[in-house]
Amino acid sequence: MGRKAVSAQRKIRVLVAKPGLDGHDRGALVLARAFRDAGMEVVYSGLLPSPEQVAQMAVDEDVDVVALSLLNGAHMTAFPKVKRLLEEKGGSDILVVGGGIIPEEDKPKLLKIGVTGLFGPGSSLEEIVKHVRARVVQERWKE
Repeated sequence: MGRKAVSAQRKIRVLVAKPGLDGHDRGALVLARAFRDAGMEVVYSGLLPSPEQVAQMAVDEDVDVVALSLLNGAHMTAFPKVKRLLEEKGGSDILVVGGGIIPEEDKPKLLKIGVTGLFGPGSSLEEIVKHVRARVVQERWKE
């Protein structure tokens, strides 16, 4: 059961992060704006945060979702590490959504640990927002 109740006043809180050595932030900034335009509260990690910093920021900021994006091929290291660190820091109920350059053969492994979405280049912003909203309602806000 999610720790936050549904509220007409409450907005979904999303942390947009690019953990590790990936300095390409244009997509993350576009995504952050799409979440904001959809009525969500957005926290942006800035460039080059470590997985530890991402997990701590997610817990400190009390977000519902961490939206991770990587284009450098480190998704099989960084995404699971963020997920594990969230659990260690008391944020096991924080949802994780991933995107970037993710080969098809890696997707089942990420889905197995709870990283969903796995959106690649060309994914529609509407599809990503819809996925995040549905996961939060189904997994965090259920009573």
